[in-house]
Amino acid sequence: MKRTLLLVLAPVVVAVAGMALALVCGGPAEPPPMASIIDPFSRVDFSDLPAISRFPARDGARLAFRAYAAAGKARGAVVLVHGSSASGASMHVLAKGLAAAGFAAYALDIRGHGDSGPKGTIAYVGQLEDDLEDFMVAVKPPRPATLAGFSSGGGFTLRFAGGARQKLFDNYLLLSPFLSSQSPTFRSSAGGWVRIGLPRIIAISLLNAAGVHAFDGLPVARFALDAKAKALLTPQYSFALAQNFQPQRDYQANIRAVGQPLSLMAGQADEVFHADRFGAEFQAEGKPIAFTLVPGLGHVALTLDPAAVRTAVALVEKLDGL
Repeated sequence: MKRTLLLVLAPVVVAVAGMALALVCGGPAEPPPMASIIDPFSRVDFSDLPAISRFPARDGARLAFRAYAAAGKARGAVVLVHGSSASGASMHVLAKGLAAAGFAAYALDIRGHGDSGPKGTIAYVGQLEDDLEDFMVAVKPPRPATLAGFSSGGGFTLRFAGGARQKLFDNYLLLSPFLSSQSPTFRSSAGGWVRIGLPRIIAISLLNAAGVHAFDGLPVARFALDAKAKALLTPQYSFALAQNFQPQRDYQANIRAVGQPLSLMAGQADEVFHADRFGAEFQAEGKPIAFTLVPGLGHVALTLDPAAVRTAVALVEKLDGL
C-alpha cells in the first residue's frame, strides 16, 4: 500500500517542485541595450509636449493621456497606443503630424506605463480593454475615430479590433504590430528587443487554467534598455500585462473577428519584425487589408520619420473616406 501511494505521489511532488522552480527561477534574462530602438528618441524635440490630462477608469484610477488639438475644425480623431516599454510621449511626432492634418490626436499612457499607475503590471488580463472603453466614454473624441497602435500597441489594437467592443472605433490602423511569437512576422527575441521567461510563463498559464491568478504579477518579459532609459520607461512586464498588451493567444482568430475597416503599415527595413510578411498573415485568414511598406525605414522610424507620418495621415484619411 505504501509503495503504491509513493508511486502515485511521486509524479505530483515532481510536478509541484518543477512548477515552483519555474516560478522562482524561470523569469526573463536581462537583454543588452538595443540602440536602434533607444537612440532615435534622443533626437526628438519634446519641448512642445502637451501637458498630461487624465480620465477616470472604472477602478477609480485616473489614467494619463496627452491631447493634441486639431488644426482648424477636427475632421475626426486618432487615439494612439504606444509600443512596449514606452509611454504616450513616444508618439509625439506622429500625434503632431495628425493634428496638423486636422485630426484631434490623443496619445495614451497605457496602464502600467508612463504616468498611468505602477509601471510594469496591471490587475487582470482584460483591464486594458476596460481602460480604453473608459477613455472613450469620458473623453468622447470627435468622430470618425481611429485607434492606431504601434508595435506591441499595434498588437493590442488588433486585440481590440477583433474583440466585442470593436465598434467603439470606426477604424483601426496597425503600425508594425506584434502579432505573436509564433507568427512568421516575428524575428527571434524581436530582433534583440525582448527576453521572455518562458518557464515562468508556462507555469503561470497552467495555474491560470486551474483558476489560480496569484502569480500573474511576476515579471515575464524584460526589454533591451540602457540604465538611463530604464529610469524613464518600463523595463519589464508582469504576466498579466504581457498577456493583455498583445493580440489574443489565437491571433489568427483575432484577425478573422475584425469587423471594422483596418489598414497596416510597416517600415521596409524593420529590424524587429519581418515586415514583408504582414500582408500574407491577414490574407491567409480571409482578411485582405490595405498594407503599406514605407521604403528604407526601421522599426522606431515608423513613428518618427516625416515620410512615415505622411503615410499614416494618408491612411487615416482613406479609412475615414476623406
